[in-house]
Amino acid sequence: MSEKKEPSLLAGFKAFLMRGNVVDLAVAVVIGAAFTNIVNAVVKGLINPLVGAIGTQNLDSYSSCLSDSCSGDQGIQLLWGSVLGATLSFVITAAVVYFLMVLPMAKYLARVEARRKAKEGTHEVIEVTELEVLKEIRDALVAQRGSGHSER
Repeated sequence: MSEKKEPSLLAGFKAFLMRGNVVDLAVAVVIGAAFTNIVNAVVKGLINPLVGAIGTQNLDSYSSCLSDSCSGDQGIQLLWGSVLGATLSFVITAAVVYFLMVLPMAKYLARVEARRKAKEGTHEVIEVTELEVLKEIRDALVAQRGSGHSER
């Protein structure tokens, strides 16, 4: 009996790393990290000054005190300004990713799929036409053969 040789742990790990999904994921993480810097700069350079026109430029300074006294590190503070800043960063990131990456890619893939379906439809029409021509040739040959036999 032949034994199936199982791949070594190192070979399995190498196969895992070389799969397309892992490489794509690694690229996405690197691009996402670089993109985070851009979004943070937009929030700090544009959003915070706009908010600063109403109050303070630093959203992190917005907080509420739950205890009687909140001086320094004393008391219980809710830092809702930092949550608001993080939420704004997330929303801006999601909007940019959707409008600049996801939506154009979805439109591109839809066009490619439409072209593929149109090409398949044309291919089917050509096949049907060729089939009809071959049937006509067959019928003509049968008719010639039939008329040839009757003459003899």
